[in-house]
Amino acid sequence: MATPQQWWQGARPRTLPAAVAPVAAGTGVAAFYGSVELVLALLALVVALSFQVGVNYANDYSDGVRGTDEHRVGPMRLTATGVAAPASVRWAAVLCFGLGALAGLVTVMLTEQWWLVAVGAACMVAAWYYTGGRNPYGYLGLGEVSVFVFFGLVATMGTAYVQTESWSWLALLVASGVGALACALLVVNNLRDIPTDTEADKRTLAVRLGDRRTRILYVILVAAALVAVVVASIGWTPSALWALVAFIPVATPIGAVLGGASGRNLSPVLQATGLIQLLYGISLGIGLTLT
Repeated sequence: MATPQQWWQGARPRTLPAAVAPVAAGTGVAAFYGSVELVLALLALVVALSFQVGVNYANDYSDGVRGTDEHRVGPMRLTATGVAAPASVRWAAVLCFGLGALAGLVTVMLTEQWWLVAVGAACMVAAWYYTGGRNPYGYLGLGEVSVFVFFGLVATMGTAYVQTESWSWLALLVASGVGALACALLVVNNLRDIPTDTEADKRTLAVRLGDRRTRILYVILVAAALVAVVVASIGWTPSALWALVAFIPVATPIGAVLGGASGRNLSPVLQATGLIQLLYGISLGIGLTLT
């Protein structure tokens, strides 16, 4: 039976910035338009964190029963290592999705935006079929597209929308920057796993692009997030430049990626990218709030 510490490791805490950053940034957009609703922001955070942990457990279960994780480098795999029964890991994912769905339902009831139920359902379907089902799209090189859409556009713009009940180009721009960093996090993870994913016939985008082009893609995604900040500062408010704080530690992970780091040597890059994403969401949110 898995210990609480092993369950925590299996939740992959280094990926949690991907849930916090869009909520912080989206709330900053709401503040820019003078419509912050803290209760709705907190509910959005519960949804994002629950879905992030849920998808991590779902991936652990699906990859584990397929045998994809047998020789994986990286965080604790509950199913593949046998420390937790596959059914237990599957139920952990279901419970996390259930908690997120409950928080989402409360949000819908408070805002009376019932169409958001369909958005929540789409998020859960996308989370499960990333590595689940007969033809998981994560095995087809579409993982980055899903991450950009759901942990970038949907999470950020959704957080802003439930508070302002309106759409804006600023929200789209901010969401794109957040999504780019979320993709960068996945790209590093898949770059590390190219050898084992190739052996397991998991055709991630990194496997399809190859080592060299995947490293270039990582730099492009980080640069795209920086461009989003610059555009926001020119088109909306100079205080968006607060987000430049997030790029202070960027030289180290970019240097490691371009320098050819591989395997376990990419784990610090994952951690640094998660930190950059967290700082990006929080500092951009603060900047937009202080406008």
